[in-house]
Amino acid sequence: MSKRALVVIDLQNEYLPTGNLPLTGIEAAVANAVKVIADSRAKGVPVIHVRHEFAHGEMPVFVPGTPNVDIQPAVAPQDGEALIVKNYPNSFRETELQQLLDERSIEEVVIVGAMSHMCVDAGVRAAADLGYSVTVLHDACATLDLEFEGVQVPAAQVHAAMMAALKFGYANVISTQAYLTV
Repeated sequence: MSKRALVVIDLQNEYLPTGNLPLTGIEAAVANAVKVIADSRAKGVPVIHVRHEFAHGEMPVFVPGTPNVDIQPAVAPQDGEALIVKNYPNSFRETELQQLLDERSIEEVVIVGAMSHMCVDAGVRAAADLGYSVTVLHDACATLDLEFEGVQVPAAQVHAAMMAALKFGYANVISTQAYLTV
């Protein structure tokens, strides 16, 4: 078995119904992430938390120093768990994430978080490109409705399309239950 780490991407208050960027299904995704985090902690699998911030105020979301930038309490880091702060969708870009994984001889990353079509996608593709084996727990991720050239795309379809694309060439995409029973 490869050496594994759990990477929890951007499960922040900003995505709650009270935040500025509420996601469809965020509560269910966080509930599943809680299970996976507890399982990882019990098995000694490193849990690495990623928090998005827009450091220069370029967006009205993920503003440093505001409550919405905080990781949701249910999935907050515990003592000894790494916290990576990023300023781009890709969790590896200009962060110490790869160095941290390599120092721990990690070969496989399991990814949960938000948003499916943005930061989860960017992190999964980067991890695969860097040579890690990647597993995505699709029901521990969430996204939102999108619009493209007048076409409204419901969150469920956005999520399904992203998971299908990731499964096609970048990751093993499975449910939380399937992961926990392996």
